[in-house]
Amino acid sequence: MSKRFNPRTRGFSLIELVMALAIFLIVCAVAFEMLMGAMKRYHDDSQLLNTFQEARFGLDQMVRDVNDAGFPPRNQFQSNVTPDVNLYAVTAVAWGGGSYPTTPCIIGTTCSVPDGDDIIVETIINPNNPPPHVVQWVRYKLVGTTLYRGVLDKSNTPGADPDALTSGTDVLVPYVQNVMNNPPAAQLAALQTTYPAMYPGGNPVPMFRYFCESLPQPRDCTDPAASTNDPTHVVSVVITLIVQAPTTEMQTGVPRLVQLKGQGRPLNPD
Repeated sequence: MSKRFNPRTRGFSLIELVMALAIFLIVCAVAFEMLMGAMKRYHDDSQLLNTFQEARFGLDQMVRDVNDAGFPPRNQFQSNVTPDVNLYAVTAVAWGGGSYPTTPCIIGTTCSVPDGDDIIVETIINPNNPPPHVVQWVRYKLVGTTLYRGVLDKSNTPGADPDALTSGTDVLVPYVQNVMNNPPAAQLAALQTTYPAMYPGGNPVPMFRYFCESLPQPRDCTDPAASTNDPTHVVSVVITLIVQAPTTEMQTGVPRLVQLKGQGRPLNPD
């Protein structure tokens, strides 16, 4: 007795197998492409987050040091006692290019420090340490694309120039990398094309902007209309920090920047 052919028991044809395999490969390719895109975005976001955190930490410390500048003041000591000059802050913002600590320079012209990429403040970093509480110079200096920070006790060299003493490699150490406030000209032009609002007019962005005592309100110390223009009259410092992620965006090749701003006000500006 012959068996009848049952179409339900028929296997897949070669064409059906090829079509199924093609569909499977297409689905796999799309899934793989989506996975690679997600991995690239995760990498870019992680790099940008790390850059932001580094910049945030650096900015917070700079603002904190400026806020603490000028401590302790001269009037903390008894009027009938002549204290050691290293035990109090002669000024909140120290300088170079003048006769420190008696003859201040003019910000923007005769000062070597402070300027747009360089600042020295006087303070006691940790007043909770056992006495004597020696005042320290804290310096931030941008060299190329690296921001350096240094701390030096005033007592090491009483009456000497803060600029010269804090310039050495034994004092200044790298603090924040890939700072793009004032990059090389070619790099600045490329960044300005991508971030025009970040670099107005295609110019470098000063890290520090100083405001001096003036009426009816403080003015930029370099403003001709300001009543004062020397470091002893600085009442606030506006800080702008631009930092680039170590790698470009993986999908577009565009450099990624973060820009943070803060403001510090010395305890005893004058």
